[in-house]
Amino acid sequence: MFKKPLSNIKTSAPIRSSDRRKLKQRVIQAYDISPEHGDLLVPDGLMSQKISTYTDDPGVVYLSPEGDPLWFTIGKGADDLIPTVYTLWKKYDILPWISTPAAVIPVLVGGADLMIPGVVSVSSSTVVPQQLISIVQRSAASTPTSVLPLAVGRLAVDPDTLKAGAKGKAVHVLHTWKDHLFDMGSKGDPPNGIEIKEDEASDESASPESDPTGASERQVSVVSDDVVASDPSGLSGAAIPATIASPPAESLTPASVSKIPTSAPSGPAFSKEEVSDILRVSVLQAIKTAFASLTSSSFPIRRALSIHHSSCLSALHFEATSSYPPIDIKHSSYKSLLAFFKLLDKQRVLSLKDIKPEPIVLSVLATHPDVVAHQPYTSLRDIQIKEEKRGRKEEEERSKVQEMEVKELWKPHAASGSANFFTEGGFNSTALYSYSDLKSMVNTYIVARQLTNPRDQSYVNVGTDDVLLSTVCAKGEAAESVEFLKREDVVRRLSEKMQSWYEIRAEGKDPVLKKGQLKPISVVVKVRQGRKASTLMTGFEPFFLESEEMADELRRLCACATSVSPAPGKASGLEVLVQGKQIKTVTEFLLSRGVPKKWIESSDLSGKK
Repeated sequence: MFKKPLSNIKTSAPIRSSDRRKLKQRVIQAYDISPEHGDLLVPDGLMSQKISTYTDDPGVVYLSPEGDPLWFTIGKGADDLIPTVYTLWKKYDILPWISTPAAVIPVLVGGADLMIPGVVSVSSSTVVPQQLISIVQRSAASTPTSVLPLAVGRLAVDPDTLKAGAKGKAVHVLHTWKDHLFDMGSKGDPPNGIEIKEDEASDESASPESDPTGASERQVSVVSDDVVASDPSGLSGAAIPATIASPPAESLTPASVSKIPTSAPSGPAFSKEEVSDILRVSVLQAIKTAFASLTSSSFPIRRALSIHHSSCLSALHFEATSSYPPIDIKHSSYKSLLAFFKLLDKQRVLSLKDIKPEPIVLSVLATHPDVVAHQPYTSLRDIQIKEEKRGRKEEEERSKVQEMEVKELWKPHAASGSANFFTEGGFNSTALYSYSDLKSMVNTYIVARQLTNPRDQSYVNVGTDDVLLSTVCAKGEAAESVEFLKREDVVRRLSEKMQSWYEIRAEGKDPVLKKGQLKPISVVVKVRQGRKASTLMTGFEPFFLESEEMADELRRLCACATSVSPAPGKASGLEVLVQGKQIKTVTEFLLSRGVPKKWIESSDLSGKK
């Protein structure tokens, strides 16, 4: 898919926060991950970029703020969000995987599909044809598999066909490490893999690495779905204390989540007594937070044993934790859920009727002393709901003010030599152009003068055209160093030799068109007057913002002192000072005034955490 250079790449653009949240929700639903992992894989500052493959298939790539491609779609109107290896390196287990010998990986990177004889093992027996699957490298037949995806594709056959030792394609590869989609990012070698043990059958039936194309047929093993591996993202849900006895509400917080160890225990993480305590606390949590509000018509509750897993344990959000094994009744002193429920019935926490095939709960006692004394956990679900409400509120407030339209423009400049390019190319040498206009004109000029490099069409033979060579060549730069340039580099060098202009349009304001390079609003935290931190804001004047009005509004929002003074080190412009670290409040204020997020730069230079 990406073994050859992309035929067309548009300029990347940041996506709106509402669109990012929708994309995040799509990822959470499609890959069954937690909201915390959703934030990791669909981060703030996400950008989108339209592309076309070398076969002219249209697609969209979603880039991280650092420029790494995280997700992509291929095909007009395609709904499938496909993770890249950059995403899978953050959380490998969002896709099932197929392992293959190390010698096969370079073949896949070269553009080949994975053949059935080259498959060593499959992580799940439930995968189906056309399902997305990752390909991981198997280091050696006697060592564990390194669970670090190096390719992504769609399964071509069902697992039974793989086991039967048939021939043909196993995976239609879509994207690999070191292909041209990968090269759009920071590149580099993969991080250290996360190793898991495969079934012994995998070792016995593994094909030798000397046969990477899979000439020999052999039985493919299927690794158990219950294999426990470390979570590469480090986001493993809530940290549960070793001994649980109704902890306070603040026990489960985002801070505790960040302190979770990244390695998983190989056996039960808790003793029998601790597992028993967790099971009891989960029931008390569920009764106090969910069941107590049920009306009498909601009872009896059937499938009581299933209810305990779906409602009680999820109330503590244990099932979202991947660094700890699931809470298993077999590891408790009760040994079975039925015995546990009978004990709760004896203690009058609930009323149970033991019938076949499964007992039912007739009622729960919300006034039981243990329920009353229980202090509910603040679960990760509670935090998620709170964040979602806050996000909706911010979006509603922001939507009330139409976002400013900011355009960067460029004008030909005779003194720098860029005007000659427009004159010789038959373009208007006095007009203002956007960056997309410049790209279009450069492409027109290249096609008209047949300057495309025949070996690699992404490059331009600059050295064969004197006008273009003089335009893109910097002062004092040797002409030989720019004999061949990529189209994007030609456009960039042309824009650097033109005059910078900008235009800003805001609702209810007259458009502003000015010469000069527009800079983002600077929001910086610095230490001033000893140990006191202050938030300083400069460069806001072009965006229709008044200093005194901002100072008054921020004084109210931050409940602290503000001041206005001339910006230090600048001939013109003012600086608004807000006491304390107020980057978040100031940024939200600017967004509420219609300033695009792209045009706000913030940093904390106070040196304090």
